[in-house]
Order: sequence, then structure tokens, then C-alpha cells
Amino acid sequence: MGACAVFFTAMTDEMGLNLPGWFWLVVVAVCGLVALVLNLRDSAIVARTTLVIGFVGIAAMLVLAAVIIIRVANGSAPVSTGVDVSTLTPGGAPMSAIVTASVFGFLSWAGFESGSSLGEETDQPKRIIPRSLLLAVIVGGVVYVFVMFAQTIGYGTDEKGVNAFANASSTLTELSSTYIGSWFAVLISVIAFCVAFGSFLASSMAASRLLFALARDGFGPAALGRRHSDTKVPTTAVYFTVILTTAGALVTGFFGATSVDVYYWFATIATLCMVIAYGMTAVGVIWDTLGGKKAGIPKWELVFPVLAVVYLVYVYVVQVVGQDAPYSYFPWVSAAWCLVGLIIVMSRPKLAQRIGARMTAEDLD
Repeated sequence: MGACAVFFTAMTDEMGLNLPGWFWLVVVAVCGLVALVLNLRDSAIVARTTLVIGFVGIAAMLVLAAVIIIRVANGSAPVSTGVDVSTLTPGGAPMSAIVTASVFGFLSWAGFESGSSLGEETDQPKRIIPRSLLLAVIVGGVVYVFVMFAQTIGYGTDEKGVNAFANASSTLTELSSTYIGSWFAVLISVIAFCVAFGSFLASSMAASRLLFALARDGFGPAALGRRHSDTKVPTTAVYFTVILTTAGALVTGFFGATSVDVYYWFATIATLCMVIAYGMTAVGVIWDTLGGKKAGIPKWELVFPVLAVVYLVYVYVVQVVGQDAPYSYFPWVSAAWCLVGLIIVMSRPKLAQRIGARMTAEDLD
């Protein structure tokens, strides 16, 4: 929700509009209302909406990236370092720097698995969900590398260009103005706002389905476990998720936080929680792999979840060490939140087993 406000402000700034500082609160309220209306519709509508937004955003970035590469290659670009493919190699960078930089790349992927929350509303989920996750990784990876490469050579790979890239507030809009024109920079800013709204649609949809599944199986108010008889949408969970998220952003703003604060504060906490969730998933794979033939996972594949756990611990430590307040508090907030969940699981093991068995049975159906 904070991202919607941040990118809306960037969009109006790019258009030359001067809105009052408090207007982002109105943007949050309107986005919350529209998201609520869409999320109460059939899940296919939300999925199509987010797909259209995503495809338009990807298309715009690919066009910009292609123009940058072509102009740099034919010498008509404002930089003289050319198409430097050495940027795709480690070069002389020390391993510590590469690993540290990988944290930013990793965090950019956070949430790629959100489509799995639609398993109960998807035909043939055992086929569709894994395929969607695989495509998200492959397509996202190709687009990410291509666009980042274009941006890198677009600024130039000499010291001046690297510094300009590192200090840019909005790389895509700056490069759009430089290589295509101010009109494309405005278009990129509009698309960025739409993508932010699409991300909120997807995340609120995923969160409401998770609340529904937990409440249906006995954890949480029974009302959250109800869904519409025709659309199968968990309406109560949708109301709870969207209203709570919108209210949280508004209340934080009323107490003096800016839209940028709301965006980065909550995004950091949520991302760190996901890092813990990924780690627990890897631990679960290790547990199942060591469980014998029942799991059906070859023992040699243990190397993947073990490496994942080691790397995720490193990612978390990087977010703790050397951070300034309030960001130094967020890892502890995320850890405390996840610790509460662990305490609940350990204090009510039968409930956890029942929820796990239900999810497993539905995956096998």
C-alpha cells in the first residue's frame, strides 16, 4: 500500500503536478477501496488484472532496455563505454562483495511464490501451480538480467556512470528521459504506479487465502473460514486483510510517517518474515529427505536445502548488522512475530498436524 502512494507521488511529480504532502493518504484510501472491490470478485478477475498490469509493465521495460542497447551499440547514446558485456561477469570484485550484492537480488525475488495461495481455486493445482512458479523464476530471471544489463550500460560502466546509477532516485524514468523522451518517462511512472497497485492486489489476495485456510482448519475466528458459495472467494478474510492493511498505512501516516516510510518499513518487515518462511521451508525439505523412502527425495539433493538455509541465515544477518534505527529494529520484530507462530505450533501440535494433513490431502486431490 505504501508503494502505491510512493509511485503515485513519483507519477504526479513526473507530470509536473504539485500535490499537498498529505495527499498520499487519499491515494491509500482509494487504492484500498478499489482493491477491496476487485478482491471480492472472482479470483480469475484479480488474476487477469494483475497479469495485464504485469505484462504492460514488462513490455515497457523491455522496450526501454532494447532502445538503450541499440543506441549504445550504434554510438548514438550519451555514453561512450559501449555494450560492455563484462558487466555480466564477476570481474575483479571480491567474493564478499558479490555475496553482499546478491542479497539485493534475492530480496527482489521475494514473493515469487504468491500464486501458490490460489491452489484451492485452481483447476488441476498440482500441474498449474508448479508450472506457474517455474515460469515465474525463468521469465522473471531473464527479464531481470536483461533490464539490469541495459540500465548498467545505459548509465555507462566508467566511474562517472556507476556513480550516477548508484545515486539515481528513479533509474527507469531517468533513462527514459535520456534515451526516448520525457513522455516515455511519464508513461513509465504511470505504469510503475499500476504495478504497485497490482502487487497489492496479489499480496492481499494471497494473505486472505492464507487466513481462510487457517481459520477453516480451526485456527482463528470461524468467520474467516467462510467463502462465497458461487465465487469461492473468502469474503470475510478479504475484508479483514484489505481493511487492516489500509488502516495500518493510514494510522502510521497520521502519526507522522511519510509514504516512503510506510513503504520501506512494512516492506522490510514482511520481506524478513518471508526469509524466515523460506528458511523453514528448506528445513522442512531436509526433514522430509531424511525421513526415508516415504518422502521420495534422493539424499544427494540435501545439498540444495542446506545451502539455502546457510544463505538465508546470511541474508538475515546482513539485515541486522550495521543498520540504522528504525531498520535495526525490524529484524527483531520479524523474528518475534515468527517466534509467536512457532510457540503456537509447539503448544498445539495436533492443530498444526491437522492443518498440514488437510493441505497435503488437497494437494493430492
